[in-house]
Amino acid sequence: MEHARPAKRCNALLIYPRFEADTFWNFTRTAEVFGAKYPAPPLGLITLAALLPPSWSLRLVNRNTEELSDDDLDWADLVLTGGMLPQGGDTLDVIDLCRARGKPVAVGGPSVTSTPDIYRTANFLVLGEAEGIIDTFVEAWETGAREGVFEAEKFQVDVTKSPIPRFDLLKFDDYLHVGVQFSRGCPFTCEFCDIIELYGRVPRAKTNAQMLAELDALYRLGYRGHVDFVDDNLIGNKKAVKAFLPELAQWLEAHDCPFEFTTEASINIADDAELLRLLNRANFVGVFIGIESPDPATLIAMRKKQNTRRNIAESIHKVYAAGLFVTAGFIIGFDTEQRSMADAMVDLIEEAAIPVCMVGLLYALPNTQLTRRLEAEGRLHPFPERANVKSADQCTMGLNFTTLRPRQEILADYVHVLERIYDPAAYAGRLLRLTKMLDNSGRKQQRTRAEHSRHKLGSLEIVHRIMTNLPEPRDMFRHTLTQCMASNPASIRWIVAMMALYLHVGPYSRDVIGRIEVMATALEPAAEHAMAERSMTEPLRIERASSSFAV
Repeated sequence: MEHARPAKRCNALLIYPRFEADTFWNFTRTAEVFGAKYPAPPLGLITLAALLPPSWSLRLVNRNTEELSDDDLDWADLVLTGGMLPQGGDTLDVIDLCRARGKPVAVGGPSVTSTPDIYRTANFLVLGEAEGIIDTFVEAWETGAREGVFEAEKFQVDVTKSPIPRFDLLKFDDYLHVGVQFSRGCPFTCEFCDIIELYGRVPRAKTNAQMLAELDALYRLGYRGHVDFVDDNLIGNKKAVKAFLPELAQWLEAHDCPFEFTTEASINIADDAELLRLLNRANFVGVFIGIESPDPATLIAMRKKQNTRRNIAESIHKVYAAGLFVTAGFIIGFDTEQRSMADAMVDLIEEAAIPVCMVGLLYALPNTQLTRRLEAEGRLHPFPERANVKSADQCTMGLNFTTLRPRQEILADYVHVLERIYDPAAYAGRLLRLTKMLDNSGRKQQRTRAEHSRHKLGSLEIVHRIMTNLPEPRDMFRHTLTQCMASNPASIRWIVAMMALYLHVGPYSRDVIGRIEVMATALEPAAEHAMAERSMTEPLRIERASSSFAV
């Protein structure tokens, strides 16, 4: 008779590395207004925590919100760390710290999976989706292995067997919102995107009961307020999400509507009136949409055809009419761009009335179609060395390849777009137009009750704090707020949220402009090629790391 292996104990310290550079998505100034420390907790690590043996003792340290102490390291038998590309520098620092203290360290996550060679100093590399390989790693650890590489088979994880994340390890008050995940993968083939390389083109969805159990867990722990579905495209599997949303709406009604939701989706969300209605009824209040470019030829070249054959601004307006605000992503630096691209991008943002837009320079991410093409053309620059990973930033660099258009022109376009869209008057103007289009009047599930929100979004104290910290001319923001209260009170919380986000994106955009202007000044025409070569080792640009665009 075969006996089960006796449970072994292990003190496992989970460390979430710092995003060392200020980034578009960390919303530091906005978080401060609400008394939070960071937008969102590490969903990947708390999901990993749920996969570890119940006999193990766990401790979580998020280096974005708290200090890693000597006591933490002394306590640990094993350290588990890793994250996204902009966390690479601090991940390496954590590895060094652990090795110096004689603590075995395992690293995983999307950055490690995409660029494993950078992290070879760790004892263990755990590559791919954790559910597909963690049992093998645990067995190796418990039988005495102290180094090794463990790689999951790609796209094979059955997410219906993924456990409820260990939300109990979180300090909710540190964060603006909490994340959950319904599905992995995306059906589209955007050339620059690494999602399909990491998770595949066939979206895999959790069961309805499984997803509601995660929300039950959050509810039992006392969490109330904003929950972000971090799916890279929530509607990638429309059949699954349409079956889920009615059950989610019923769950909300039964629990007195404790949560409001945001997510990310492709622009074809605007083509499905039934889907928009279901999202509204399930208390989804906002969505991030990757628009990337106003130019159809560029969209076709980047294989984002779902954004063509449509009036993009009208599509965004349809989403507003369904009661969901929109934030959007744009990229500058594609081969097919024309010199008029900057004005066209600004015009689209203004016509669509999208207040918050993440505009970045194109970066060829590891293991993407774009990277493979540029490498074949001899245009790809080497990926950054360790010293340059540490200041990884979403906006200031990128262009890690020899551009077809003069680099100075691309940088000038970038500065032009940021100056125009994040001018206070322009931003307030888009907010004012948004108040006339964002229709929450028919929302069956009323907004999450104010007393449920830890950060009291919409309270007079918070509104006063936001208004006091906004730049001049404040009268335009006050006018927008007054107009919204008079004509669209059901949407006031989201107009206030967009004002709060400007506390970060306004100063951040001006900082980016300053750094880009320094780079452009250094680009003398005769030295442009040499400067391009030097830019090989500059920081990374990444796509949206999380949906942390609402408060």
